[in-house]
Amino acid sequence: MANLPAGSLASSHSRRAHFGQERASPEASHIADWVVHSGDNQGMPFMIVDKVHAKVLMFNADGRLQAAAPALLGLARGDDSVPGIGERKMSTIRPEERTTPAGRFVASLAPDIHGEEMLWVDYDTAISLHRVVKGKPSEQRAQRLNSATTDDNRVSYGCINVPVNFYEKVVSPAFTGTNGIVYVLPETRSARDVFGSYDITDAPATVASSPAAPSAQ
Repeated sequence: MANLPAGSLASSHSRRAHFGQERASPEASHIADWVVHSGDNQGMPFMIVDKVHAKVLMFNADGRLQAAAPALLGLARGDDSVPGIGERKMSTIRPEERTTPAGRFVASLAPDIHGEEMLWVDYDTAISLHRVVKGKPSEQRAQRLNSATTDDNRVSYGCINVPVNFYEKVVSPAFTGTNGIVYVLPETRSARDVFGSYDITDAPATVASSPAAPSAQ
């Protein structure tokens, strides 16, 4: 732990994320403020995936919101992936196994097996964030993204689907040439339990020194 210089404690408490006019959930606001205050993103852009509210929020490295968009998520509610699921054929994955896992992930852009660029969130479990796909006609993924309710946003095998324009104008530019951090908020336990976060008003008198950011892959 590194001691803060004299007189810097007040300024450390003022370090918060900037949401502009965007309305975010208390959990998303809590994590965004904690990321900025603690430096947990290690100087990289970061994203918050709010599963409960089916929403993705993209921030620059300084914690300023760039844009937000609705998202489609795993069909099953839950915060863990089934061991070995990334090596299985999609046809063998049962409905109750189709979760979007919660956690902190170092993410980067890379093509899939068809050469389509996507943001790989957790390569081992084959979880990525990408442009919304057509899927089966009965899934109506585009319509689900555009609906006013979040009740119909659970449909994928675990991957995060976002609007095409949001991916191409916000996500892809933000992660081009750099890694970034994706925080997938939990829905079965608290964000504090998953990330070890704290409220800025309860911030300790010392903050952790951030290690050097890893080089982009």
